[in-house]
Amino acid sequence: MAWITRRQLRNLLGSLGVVATLGGLAFGLPALDRALPSQRPVRPDQPYPIGAGVTVVPPVGSTVDLTGTRPGDNDGNALFRLGPVSYAIDVRPFAGDLRAAAERLRQRITGTSGYQVTGAQLPVSTAVGLPGLQGSYTAPGRGGRYVVFVVDGLTIEVTISAADLDLGRSLPEIEASTRTLRHDGEPQ
Repeated sequence: MAWITRRQLRNLLGSLGVVATLGGLAFGLPALDRALPSQRPVRPDQPYPIGAGVTVVPPVGSTVDLTGTRPGDNDGNALFRLGPVSYAIDVRPFAGDLRAAAERLRQRITGTSGYQVTGAQLPVSTAVGLPGLQGSYTAPGRGGRYVVFVVDGLTIEVTISAADLDLGRSLPEIEASTRTLRHDGEPQ
């Protein structure tokens, strides 16, 4: 009969400890992630940082969807939910003008199978006077709006989508929120 040395016992216990730690990480962290909600309420009276110095005041009653929200120093995005309505804001570096930014967003929308842009683009502006262009699009069973702004080498793209009836109900609150968009380089 072979005896187990103290060194072999220590190695065995150490190996079992490593296996238990890896098992805890492999199974425990995903379970913890699933247990945490992906949507969190936001304060409608405070600007929400999107990224690259861009903020927005979210609509009353909205939540932020953490699966589609990634703030950053040079870019960022935020995904809000107002009931069944999706309200996404993306900020990216951009070297072109407003018309080029709007065309790029329109191409990205129509590049998705079944999506088409409808109607003309109309000028809009934020409460601090940042000019933008807005338009509409449709998809099977859904409607949407888009708005694009260009400021200080950035494009701010807003897309809103939902079933037509839900979109119509929530659009006034979301449009009011979009008017609160601002870049930290803008005057107060």
